[in-house]
Amino acid sequence: KKRIYFSFSFLLHQAWLDHHSRSLGLFIDGKFERPADRRSHSLSDSKGTVVCSTTLAKEDDISQCASSSVNGYKAWSSLTCFQRAKVLLRMVSVLGQHGQCVSELCEMCEASCSSSSLVRLLQFYSSWAQLRDTLITSWTPLGVVEVVTSDECSLYSLMLKVLPALAMGNSVIVVPGRSAAPPALLLAQLFTTAGLPAGALNVLTGSDVTLSAKVAQNPNVSYVTYSGNKEVSNTAGLGVPVSVSPCIGATCPFIVFESADIDSAVDEVIEAAFKRKKEVHWVLCVQESVVDGVMDRLKLRLAGMKCVSLLSDEHRALVDAAVQEAQQQGATLIQSSAAPPSGVQYPPTVLCNAAPSSPCVVTPTPGPLLPLMTFRSNTEAVTLGNHSPHGQAASIWTEDLTLALETANGLSVGSVWVNSHSVSDPCLPSSGHKDSGTCTDGGQEGLYQFLRPSSSTSRPRSSHVSMDYSKFGAAASPAVFPNESDSSSAPPVYQQFVGGKACKSVSGSSVAVKSPGGDRVLAYCPDGGRKDVRNAVEAAIKVQPGWMKKSPTARAQSLYSLAKGLESKKQDVAKSMSLQTGLSTEESGKEVDLSVSRLNVWAAYCDKIRGGSLPMPSSGSALSFPEALGVVGVVLPNRNPLLSMVTLLGAAVATGNAVVMVPSQKYPLPALAFVQVLQSSDLPAGLVNIISGDGDQMTAALANHSVIKAIWYWGSAEGCQYLQHTCTNPLKTLRLFCQKDDGGMDWTQPEPAFLEETWRNAVQWKSVWIPTA
Repeated sequence: KKRIYFSFSFLLHQAWLDHHSRSLGLFIDGKFERPADRRSHSLSDSKGTVVCSTTLAKEDDISQCASSSVNGYKAWSSLTCFQRAKVLLRMVSVLGQHGQCVSELCEMCEASCSSSSLVRLLQFYSSWAQLRDTLITSWTPLGVVEVVTSDECSLYSLMLKVLPALAMGNSVIVVPGRSAAPPALLLAQLFTTAGLPAGALNVLTGSDVTLSAKVAQNPNVSYVTYSGNKEVSNTAGLGVPVSVSPCIGATCPFIVFESADIDSAVDEVIEAAFKRKKEVHWVLCVQESVVDGVMDRLKLRLAGMKCVSLLSDEHRALVDAAVQEAQQQGATLIQSSAAPPSGVQYPPTVLCNAAPSSPCVVTPTPGPLLPLMTFRSNTEAVTLGNHSPHGQAASIWTEDLTLALETANGLSVGSVWVNSHSVSDPCLPSSGHKDSGTCTDGGQEGLYQFLRPSSSTSRPRSSHVSMDYSKFGAAASPAVFPNESDSSSAPPVYQQFVGGKACKSVSGSSVAVKSPGGDRVLAYCPDGGRKDVRNAVEAAIKVQPGWMKKSPTARAQSLYSLAKGLESKKQDVAKSMSLQTGLSTEESGKEVDLSVSRLNVWAAYCDKIRGGSLPMPSSGSALSFPEALGVVGVVLPNRNPLLSMVTLLGAAVATGNAVVMVPSQKYPLPALAFVQVLQSSDLPAGLVNIISGDGDQMTAALANHSVIKAIWYWGSAEGCQYLQHTCTNPLKTLRLFCQKDDGGMDWTQPEPAFLEETWRNAVQWKSVWIPTA
């Protein structure tokens, strides 16, 4: 019976491939397209047998696909929430008939994804499609979304992006990696069978690096999201918001405490490191008191394990070099057998007492290697776990729940599994920390990347600018050195705010600020530079961890106090704003009042931050909670110079971040007048820093500082393009707005969705899964 069953499933996916003559075309407008003059790429299975070929899309295909997606968006978004949910639920029934075909095709193409996982995704996101207008009010879909995955990415990672985008009412252009291309094409065809309008889901195949960039350049695409390895394509100058989730190749800690079930921990780390398809690299961290027992069990479990096949001789050379270097640094080996002298076979290997700085820990090679490091206390365990530049996930093994939660809270990762590993479910929100991503996937929180507030308009696209990145920000504005001993009639000299103190720039130079008509000098502002940014970041990074640990009530009281201080300085701040912007005293006073109100709103937000337990489909408990990003760099807009500043400052500080702010180069005086409010506040010194100067020079300094985790930027198209080009290593979360002299968003709007969007841009999410016996 088993033979008949497997033969039948084999025939299912083989029959589908044969139906397409094993040459898969592009899926556009609800049907397969096979242009005659297109090149193709052959896909082979693990044994080297050619499975099929996929078509390489060209410029004409991209235009046709984008046009189809626009029509598909109109048809799909015009449906009611119930109708969209019904289509996704109907897809569950379709998978019940063809799920085995999808699973077998995934296995053949090495894009692992079970039909049960797809069903769970469809059920979860169909319910959110139903509830969008009920629980996510005042938000609207983006339009046409491009979803890109790298060659190594699984079908599950692809659908974790596609389904929420569809559920929220967007149309989707999928650019899959080579391994996920055949099952993605099959699913697109099945979706059409389930009733998805033509054009709502299109699939273009080709090179994920070059094709995705060409698709993103199409003016009809509103958003691009990428999942896969760290080697993403250059998104600079695409003129469209981009998010990345580098889920392939991250280094993740596997932490074993003395209070753990050692046998279970050892069994699971061997399963994770040597027996599963490795999308991440595990580093085993063991408490010193039990390391001997762990090593003895590892020797016992590894005995008799077969060698693992590497992809190529080049990979074998990399593995040999990593092992040799680790041994030179003092590591010892535990192997299932001696390594063959040559060839692509290599035994599962544990590198005991590996150094934290060893390349096998920091930048591991693709092979069956498991570094083992030791720690003495919980604090050391957290330090080792955070040593990696990645922040995707961690596994903690202990029977002490308090210790597990304390460790999970200290780790800078998006997912934490207690006494388990590699658990995935769409209800778990997870943000890539550090170099592991710039967006949140899963849960309700993962839906917002595919939505925008209904009150906001679609962001205008900026076109690609030809520029020399090495020269951006090099030419600063001409500086002057005002004589402060002049008479009282001389223009005032403002100071910037760094480390809790009002001060001059490091260079001591200033820039003249002129009246709206340009006929007289109003004041002199500090001409800050890279050293000023460095000093501000150093001050911010010292105070931010302590501020993040403060209770929400304490943070709220500090913001209430700041609002009260601004209210007491209303006359001075309004005068500086009126002087520079040309607004009347009454209009400037109204903006100050709005700013006071906005700070009070953010103070109220502090202890209203959501999170909590999640409904897991299997046994166990799950928690999710938002965390601060760290140090945020902000280049402020021209419009509403005071209100925009306190809106962004309040959102960042309320959620536990520290900020380095660059005032609008056109209207710097309101932000610098706010310094006197900060001086009298009880905010910790260094939490808020304000540095004036040339906007491009400040932007370049923020972009090139490795400690800054996110940059919110309002400025030129060149600045947006420079940030996309520069902020990839280390990865920074970017919020970019290409503003015109008289453009920008309306900062006076009080809509909840506007404030919620700002708040969500200031946090990253962490989920903790705790199984039950």
